[in-house]
Amino acid sequence: MKLSPYGQRAWLMEVSDASEVRALDAALRLLRIEGGTPWSGILDVVPAARTVMVTTSSASEAAALRVPLSVLTDLPPQAEPIGATVEIPVTYDGPDLGAVARACGLSIEDVVAAHTSTAWSVAFGGFAPGFAYLSDGDPRLLVGRRDQPRISVPAGTVALADGFSAIYPRTSPGGWQLIGRTSAPLWDDHRAQPALLRPGMRVVFRVAP
Repeated sequence: MKLSPYGQRAWLMEVSDASEVRALDAALRLLRIEGGTPWSGILDVVPAARTVMVTTSSASEAAALRVPLSVLTDLPPQAEPIGATVEIPVTYDGPDLGAVARACGLSIEDVVAAHTSTAWSVAFGGFAPGFAYLSDGDPRLLVGRRDQPRISVPAGTVALADGFSAIYPRTSPGGWQLIGRTSAPLWDDHRAQPALLRPGMRVVFRVAP
């Protein structure tokens, strides 16, 4: 694990994989609430694919965290707490569903069963407001991105790429493999928490009636 300064008010922690990111993210969020000084100086914790950024309000608070974060990076991985679970109904009729099945050596029915039988973890957000990268799905659903991205992917499209699943929160370009669609609102400015899916949560897909 590598700790690097990120400007004067933040630190970037680099780890080996998404599971370590989630464990570190959970530990830091808990320390921010219950750990007292200097952990209370943490303003935000931002997980990504293989990094966690810790931001503070001032350079002095960031400096006070250097040694504690260095010690934390030497600790063994911590157990991940299970966050809230969100159920997402999906109509599995995406234009890439057949290609995904062929690439994975599965039938279309097997792809749907694999996608719905595992609780996915919200690893981190990015790309667009409400877009969440979901990990820990069935390992058989490992497909790459499309060679040619689409100019427009409809909002609510459910997709797979590079070991992740995701839902497009709004119409946008995209290069993921499209397997279905949902009417679940991924982003709503009027909600207290605009993003439906946030790091630490779980997602269970089910076949829409």
